[in-house]
Amino acid sequence: MKRLVRLLFGLGIAIAMTTAAHPASAASFPQTIPLPNGWAPEGITAAHGTTVYVGSLNDGAIWKGNVRTGTGSVLVPGVSGRTAVGVEYDARGDRIWVAGGPTGTVRVYDARTGALLETYQFGAGFLNDLVVTRDAVYVTDSMIQQLAVVPLGRGGALPEPDDVTTLPLSGDITYVPGEFNANGIVMSGRALILVQTVTGQLFRVDPRSGVAYDIDLGGQTVTFGDGLELRGRTLYVVRNQLDLVAVFRLGGRLDDARFLGSLTAPNLDVPTGAAVAAGRLWVVNARFNTPVTPTTPYWITQLPRRP
Repeated sequence: MKRLVRLLFGLGIAIAMTTAAHPASAASFPQTIPLPNGWAPEGITAAHGTTVYVGSLNDGAIWKGNVRTGTGSVLVPGVSGRTAVGVEYDARGDRIWVAGGPTGTVRVYDARTGALLETYQFGAGFLNDLVVTRDAVYVTDSMIQQLAVVPLGRGGALPEPDDVTTLPLSGDITYVPGEFNANGIVMSGRALILVQTVTGQLFRVDPRSGVAYDIDLGGQTVTFGDGLELRGRTLYVVRNQLDLVAVFRLGGRLDDARFLGSLTAPNLDVPTGAAVAAGRLWVVNARFNTPVTPTTPYWITQLPRRP
């Protein structure tokens, strides 16, 4: 009898501990993570574990944060004349790649120390977002119908500054003059996927030829499409001015996508980029409709992974 009592008592403790563990685990990840006041973020990218990086449109600074603790600090100090639009973590080289918007530059930093490793200059309109593949870094140009390309050497070795190229976009995509066109970009298999902000279309792009093929969204549109995040066949499309993230299931041949629903939250304020870190979806709020001052607050919002 005593053994049975001890067994039941121990089982009760175990059940209580298990039940309590779930709320504690959920609470350990904040729903909102503050960024420095006046930061003016645009891009966000996730590294290993709970680490994320967020760029600043103001001066190209990079903030490094922890989504579990909700804390962080400036990894790369800002420099007058620089800007950070899209940011992308490069796991193979433990590096951070940054698209420089109207400056026509792509910069790459050491993700651990923040040291600037190289700067690449392009004849470009507005370098917006970027994706790192095994062979190259591809950067969308929102104003000129092309991709900026930084070829990578063996093991991801960085090229010389003069070795960069551009890849004209052709096929189904047509740029609208004076508007924001190609924006977010990701890699799926051997194909690139990008969103055209003004037309609300998604395209599959051959990285060798630059030929773009329209992805059938089944009657849906992704106007105001900004950052993209891909996990398996699930594609997250951030729709900035609409304060939501559209979720799609990509078809096996990447020629169509099924709309699964939209994600939103009360504190979304012109979200521009998304990243999955620690199994959770994190969205950065650019607040484009709010004047940027040294005291303007900015933040990251956690969203569910499923609509």
